[in-house]
Amino acid sequence: MKRLTLFLKGNLDVHDALHSCRVGGRVVWNGINDVLRERHPEWTARVKHETMSRLDAVLAASGTVPASIAERDLALGSYPAAMQFSRAVFESDADVIVLSILGEVGTDLVRSRSDGSLFFPRESERWAENDQAWLSAEFEPVPRLDAETSMANLSTVIGRIRQHGEAPIVIFNMSPIVPGETIRCYQGIDDAYSTRVRRWNLGLIDVSAATGVSIVDVDTVLARAGADALKLDMMHLTPQGYRLVAEETVNVLEDLGVLED
Repeated sequence: MKRLTLFLKGNLDVHDALHSCRVGGRVVWNGINDVLRERHPEWTARVKHETMSRLDAVLAASGTVPASIAERDLALGSYPAAMQFSRAVFESDADVIVLSILGEVGTDLVRSRSDGSLFFPRESERWAENDQAWLSAEFEPVPRLDAETSMANLSTVIGRIRQHGEAPIVIFNMSPIVPGETIRCYQGIDDAYSTRVRRWNLGLIDVSAATGVSIVDVDTVLARAGADALKLDMMHLTPQGYRLVAEETVNVLEDLGVLED
């Protein structure tokens, strides 16, 4: 049995498609290994995943959680502080690095007033009052980035990954389809979520052309199969949707030659 190691630095899109997807505690899609068993039974994938808030936070991460955050028992959901300040993506010896741009489109960060570190206070509305007061006193909001700045950050991340090794880098784009959305005139709503997704997808094409990274074209995969039937909301897919994305990821890996002897 041959083993392929994937390091995922991204969000639910890469995790649920390639690692596994659970609904109500039940596994409804078991990730890329289900595809490999059918198409490349001699291969198995070891998948390691870290969530990512935003690319600028990844670039700023020191590898150590700031003491002011570490000393508090903050409920950060699927974005634990250790992952937020991790530099593992720059140090991984995985066979393939998989990134996501999902967080770039809508994640709001805060910056420490004392040391300038970037932090994603996930689920802060559920924190204790003293922790919410600490957040307000010690951090200030960071504006969302435009696509050009975000893609410049992505190019820098790619460069730093390549300083460590030659593993192929694969990046998920996004589907702009929002179930139920019917915008026909964009006057006054030019920053709609679906519009931002389209801008980032176009920016990712330019990054791919300049750096040679490969794109898992989630947008095209879902569009061809019928996005309305495969998307539960703007981010979550059905199990069949995740299967199609995993199959396209294997297509990319085949093109890259990583599934050859």
